[in-house]
Amino acid sequence: MLKTVLILALLITVNGFKLPKCRNPSECYEERLHPQFEPSLSSRTSENAEETTEFWFESAKNFTESQIEKTMNKNVAKNVIFFIGDGMSIPTLAAARNYMGGEEVKLAFEKFPYVGLSRTYAVDKIVPDSAATATSYLCGVKANYNTIGINAGVLLNDCNENVAHRVTSIAKWSMDVGKSAGIVTTTRVTHASPAGTYASVANRNWENNKIMEDVCGKTNLKDIAEQLVYGDTGKNFKVILGGGKREFIDSSLFEKGRRSDGRNLIEEWLSLSPNRKFVEEKEELFNVNVDETDRLLGLFTNGHMKFHLEDKKQKQPTLAEMTQKAIEMLQKNENGFFLFVEGGKIDIAHHDTSAIYALDETAELSKAVELAKEMTNQEDTLIVVSSDHSHTMSFAGYDNRHGDIFGDTNKKANDDKRFLKLSYANGQGFDTYYNTEKNQRRNPNNIDRSSPDAFFPSALPLESETHGGDDVAVFASGPWSHLFTGAYEQNVLPHLMAYASCVGDGIKACNN
Repeated sequence: MLKTVLILALLITVNGFKLPKCRNPSECYEERLHPQFEPSLSSRTSENAEETTEFWFESAKNFTESQIEKTMNKNVAKNVIFFIGDGMSIPTLAAARNYMGGEEVKLAFEKFPYVGLSRTYAVDKIVPDSAATATSYLCGVKANYNTIGINAGVLLNDCNENVAHRVTSIAKWSMDVGKSAGIVTTTRVTHASPAGTYASVANRNWENNKIMEDVCGKTNLKDIAEQLVYGDTGKNFKVILGGGKREFIDSSLFEKGRRSDGRNLIEEWLSLSPNRKFVEEKEELFNVNVDETDRLLGLFTNGHMKFHLEDKKQKQPTLAEMTQKAIEMLQKNENGFFLFVEGGKIDIAHHDTSAIYALDETAELSKAVELAKEMTNQEDTLIVVSSDHSHTMSFAGYDNRHGDIFGDTNKKANDDKRFLKLSYANGQGFDTYYNTEKNQRRNPNNIDRSSPDAFFPSALPLESETHGGDDVAVFASGPWSHLFTGAYEQNVLPHLMAYASCVGDGIKACNN
């Protein structure tokens, strides 16, 4: 009963957060603070407390004591929940804290006891994409840029079947020992990151048969959507929630369909076994009776799901709400489960140099992690939170504490104009902030950033901002979470999760 009350209370918090309406967000600082994001320092103290030596010594003492009191949980992980904040760089985390209330705020996963750093490069690229990284952090091998579920022996757009080069994910390893598995994403369920759990393709864009056949012609290869319905891994998923309806239906059957083979894979999926449920609306998802549903497919948009701030009428489920239903579905299996959850719109916002969307989507991921932690037991559930790659957004300047993270700094550049705290190395924001005719920067104070889709400045003009090559953080809580400390290659992540949960062909906790 207590757990139910806690979950309901958290959902009220999840649904209650909105971007402040004031032009300068620092003016409504208190409105921004989520009850779930506990400030660790100054927000709990008087204004002048940080000016004393005692305050900082006491906070350091408390942290030291918490470190000393850590105990290693060496239980076998019955369940594993793996969260990916797509494009969630370390600067994104730091800026998101300010967005959610202040520099002292902790995201839900920053309260986890163990933290590490993951190297994200692909086999052929120093800066990776989400396909190669998904193969790395889900299948345990590094791969080539834009390829999914195959090792680096296969090059981009290779139209051969390449069976010998295929690799499987920890989702399949988990199902092979009797666990359940599922995926949740705010992107298309056929997009690069979720596809890493079930697909093997030489091009991440082969989400439907038409795109694949444009490259390879008629072939025995299966596109990503078909692999989700019929593949050895995808066909066994208990729950699939996200966007991307268009990839499953022929254009002659559905106006926005992208397929050209005359098929409706959603109807085919429904016909495979009894007690399957397909939902397209938020309320339909809420009304699903998990005890009467064996498999659940939810496709809430034709393409990617909307940004949280963009969904003003709240017609689509939030990442936390989808995570809740997924856990409810998977918890029915007494052997345990593996769940992959992606906050995919962080990346899409960064590509657009839309920092407001990016930070809000990071906050949404944090809510989903908090909910997952409330719904599970840390004694038997390993929760890992990381990112696939970085982005080029930087967080700079010497502004005062608790200022508007989306505003300018209190210093001026050499052109006697202020500059913003957040900016990108490249991307669409260049033309917004730089006047090429006059060969000078525009005054950022004259540029409207009241809308969440506002561009932020970039140093170079590009249609889409690029990924970054720096390391990303890994946070872990639960059985064997202490293994995730240190600096390591990204591909070790599924092997560590497999060790903790006793799945796969590698070494296992239950054998040692």
